[in-house]
Amino acid sequence: RLYLNGDGNARNSHMSLFFVLLRGRYDAILKFPFSFKVTFCLFDQTAQQRHIVDSFRPDIKSSSFQRPRSEMNIASGIPKFVPLSTIQMSNSPYVRDDTMFIKIMVDSVDRSDELSQYA
Repeated sequence: RLYLNGDGNARNSHMSLFFVLLRGRYDAILKFPFSFKVTFCLFDQTAQQRHIVDSFRPDIKSSSFQRPRSEMNIASGIPKFVPLSTIQMSNSPYVRDDTMFIKIMVDSVDRSDELSQYA
């Protein structure tokens, strides 16, 4: 979920980005709670490529990352992802032709299995 003018305490000061789990047909074979690192990247569209990157690791005790029981869980993420002044300034490197590019990466490698062999 993207809130261009922010959400909650970030309203009117930051752009907010959230990750939300939706119920799906393959939930029965997926591993829950969801525990993979989530990374958001706002692309700098100039040659300088000063992308804005932030990430979080899910709190596996949170209901947001359990198997969805309704259509979608409560979203979790980064309310203060980027200050509005950064994207609203004239000639912002992050907005070109009224377009921004945001990439969301999920590190789907389960590191716990890798580490257990060394324990």
